[in-house]
Amino acid sequence: MASKPPKGDPVQDAPQVAEVQHAAAGLPAIGHTLRTAQQQMGVRRTALTLLRVNQKDGFDCPGCAWPEPDHRHKAEFCENGAKAVAEEATLRRVTPDFFAAHPVADLATRSGYWLGQQGRLTHPMYLAEGAERYEPVSWEQAFDIIAEEIAALDSPDESVFYTSGRTSNEAAFLYQLFARELGTNNLPDCSNMCHESSGSALTETIGVGKGSVLLEDLYKSDLIIVAGQNPGTNHPRMLSALEKAKNNGAKIITVNPLPEAGLERFKNPQTAQGMLKGTALTDLFLQIRLGGDQALFRLLNKLILETEGAVDEEFVREHTHGYEEFVKAARAADWDDTLKATGLERDRIEEALAMVLASRRTVVCWAMGLTQHKHAVPTIREVVNFLLLRGNIGRPGAGVCPVRGHSNVQGDRTMGIFERPAPAFLDALEKEFGFAPPRHHGLDVVRAIKALRDGEAKVFFAMGGNFVAASPDTDVTEAAMRRARLTVHVSTKLNRSHAVTGARALILPTLGRTERDLQAGGEQVVTVEDSMGMVHASRGRLEPASKHLLSEPAIVCRLARRVLGSASRTPWEEFEKDYATVRDRIARVVPGFEDFNAKIARPGGFTLPHAPRDERRFPTTTGKANFTAAPVEHPAVPKGRLLLQTLRSHDQYNTTIYGLDDRYRGIKNGRRVVLVHPDDATDLGLADGTYADLVSEWQDGVERRAPGFRVVHYPTARGCAAAYYPETNVLVPLDATADTSNTPASKSVVVRLEQSSLD
Repeated sequence: MASKPPKGDPVQDAPQVAEVQHAAAGLPAIGHTLRTAQQQMGVRRTALTLLRVNQKDGFDCPGCAWPEPDHRHKAEFCENGAKAVAEEATLRRVTPDFFAAHPVADLATRSGYWLGQQGRLTHPMYLAEGAERYEPVSWEQAFDIIAEEIAALDSPDESVFYTSGRTSNEAAFLYQLFARELGTNNLPDCSNMCHESSGSALTETIGVGKGSVLLEDLYKSDLIIVAGQNPGTNHPRMLSALEKAKNNGAKIITVNPLPEAGLERFKNPQTAQGMLKGTALTDLFLQIRLGGDQALFRLLNKLILETEGAVDEEFVREHTHGYEEFVKAARAADWDDTLKATGLERDRIEEALAMVLASRRTVVCWAMGLTQHKHAVPTIREVVNFLLLRGNIGRPGAGVCPVRGHSNVQGDRTMGIFERPAPAFLDALEKEFGFAPPRHHGLDVVRAIKALRDGEAKVFFAMGGNFVAASPDTDVTEAAMRRARLTVHVSTKLNRSHAVTGARALILPTLGRTERDLQAGGEQVVTVEDSMGMVHASRGRLEPASKHLLSEPAIVCRLARRVLGSASRTPWEEFEKDYATVRDRIARVVPGFEDFNAKIARPGGFTLPHAPRDERRFPTTTGKANFTAAPVEHPAVPKGRLLLQTLRSHDQYNTTIYGLDDRYRGIKNGRRVVLVHPDDATDLGLADGTYADLVSEWQDGVERRAPGFRVVHYPTARGCAAAYYPETNVLVPLDATADTSNTPASKSVVVRLEQSSLD
């Protein structure tokens, strides 16, 4: 039987600290999975639901975007994926009675954990201007309210349409279509805050802003470099792929400021051997300082150039551009500067070089540890340089592998959720639908917050996600949202964004991935694209949490009909009845989706074309893969300060908090901890177990403070610290962003630690 949600917020001011673990998964993961699932769903529902996750005839996990292998286990999910499913398929409900008992002021005092534990939203809810509580509202009234506020705008560009990575391809395509028919490209998305740097760098260098590898490439590789990533918590099923690669003879280099249990040893719960002993994954751990990755790859490139026969000269000659300028920059790399920037020992870099030179097929994987720095884009371009030098793009077993976070964040971008759409996409949209979409660029996440702050945007509509908690500079973001005339959130569960509202606010409850989607045209399927460009169908099977829910495509279609009215020639009603008709249109607008409906009828779906991988053809401005030669950068940290990275706990997915433990790092019953190297802590006079306020330092002179963090002596890289988000997003200045991509620089925040009043 499922348990009831917590009545009160748990006290988190005394987190406990135990030994750091050195292996991931195994029996503890099974135990935590079953316990969480049973608490949310009960025993029978747990069995029925989890056995359908990531199956070819089941539903796609609403968690991460890691792809499924062709041959699938009966339990094709990880611990955190099971938690995501359990929270969506929970038997707990948030009804109008809940909102009657909890005014918005009360909700605003609650933790994200408590809000999320209350259960599924059941009714559309409306917060009138000046009201203290949300009240139930009909769908028709909700759409009328939105239409009224949009009609009152001086320009469509005063509206913002945000998208979370959970949104299906069909819903995302309809959503961007509606926004552009309305007249705006203000389509920020969660990718703006994570892999925008990857897309920017890869589009410039190889012509496609996505990874170039498939799962089979990992299995065939000789060397896999995992940089700035913690797959054991953020993409646990990736560990199975790394294990298979290891069994096939691959070597693995891990580049990260923190040692992570999942990359040390993986105890595969699918096998007896895995449960008992596990597989050691990392062959070489480079414990790099935050922001030192560009310097490391630049030096490796210099050393490759200096090694006779190491460069794939034929590939460079036939397929690349800008080589001479790159060589000049690379040869200028300096050992002393690199050791200072990286914090590494010379012999460790030389060991890495030997492994690189011994590899014929190399894959580089990365995540937020590379993308969330001021110099993130040049860093990723340097990774591309590294791979191009030895011909490691467009070769089986080799390539770039940015590991995306949310389950369809890549698909949403493919469907046109982008504030800077390509002219070719807009041309295809205009040809198919017979209207002229706006051509000027819209607002990304950071610029949208500034527009709300400055009164230049007045309506904020979010398709999923938890925008307030996910965004940087929490105080600024919350003040900006409160300036809006109307905030609207399409959601399955409560979160912080529902408590930080504009003058008026709506919560629109929607179906989850696990639920049956029955429309006038019959039972529907949706599709998603994983991190490696595989597209497949997702079919929910559970009965909806409430009869008052609408699917995301239905919400968009009804909203469009109400807002655009008879002026729109788009068949919104037809699209709502049958999503196959949406896919027919996608097939004519988005390259690679020809015969879309036929392709998703095949078990496992299909692979999108990728010119660099498939043909060694690079659709860049030069027609070739581009070497680049940016100056090497790394963060400067004043004496007595530390460089902070924000990160997730193991009991967390993005801003969703499943629990208050981080068992791999030895943290229990609390999230307000800061991980500091013992020697740094000693230099700062901070004993283990003392409490400190984290204060970020930025050029605007504004004090940004996160109070009351327990200091944990931890084996981080020297000069670096780590703490969980969203609690530390308050420290990330809105203007501290990556060059080119404008992604918040959440992995390089200069902080000082001051004694807390809790001590």
